[in-house]
Amino acid sequence: MTLVQLMLFIPAAAIVALSPGANNLLAFANGSKQGFLPAVVALSGRCIAFVLMIVVVIVGLGALLKASELAFQIIKWAGVIYLAYLGTPMMMGSNHVGGGAAGLARPVSAYSLARREFLTAVTNPKAVLLFTAFVPQFIVFDAGVSFTIQLVLLSAIYIAVELVAAMAWAFAGSIIRSLHSSARQLSILNRIAGAMMLGAAAVMSTARRA
Repeated sequence: MTLVQLMLFIPAAAIVALSPGANNLLAFANGSKQGFLPAVVALSGRCIAFVLMIVVVIVGLGALLKASELAFQIIKWAGVIYLAYLGTPMMMGSNHVGGGAAGLARPVSAYSLARREFLTAVTNPKAVLLFTAFVPQFIVFDAGVSFTIQLVLLSAIYIAVELVAAMAWAFAGSIIRSLHSSARQLSILNRIAGAMMLGAAAVMSTARRA
């Protein structure tokens, strides 16, 4: 892997990783509702999903998804439904308990938060195509290193960049959380986070393989 290869890949990966996609909006929502540390722990679910995607690409199933409109649509609509499932209760305010300081969002287990991150990633077809269309663009075929090794190394670097970007989104959410202490304000914040998730679902519904 060459220095020029990395100099091209890392900035491009940072731009992609920082974009306000479904997973980053979820990290923001987790940070705003649960706090920074729980939101960061939840990112383990996203990492696991991305590792599985890399394995899928290596065994050749990624090419099937890239070529199959049916497979793409199945994953896409599963993701749309799941994001709507997460966002609707938030919009309805059902993640809060009533009264004073209890206006804070109910604590959610680390496992549940990580599971949400995992499911949001694996049901996002754009996340799968990230490792079948984006990362391979930076592979140098005459570099003396096999395609698989370069794919794994570049994907590992991307996951590291993604984690940093996701932590920034989670931190932004936690900052907003720290500035709102009343039950009414926290309820509004919760509804905004829910609207963001529903917006992500709407955007995902328009996704195409191209």
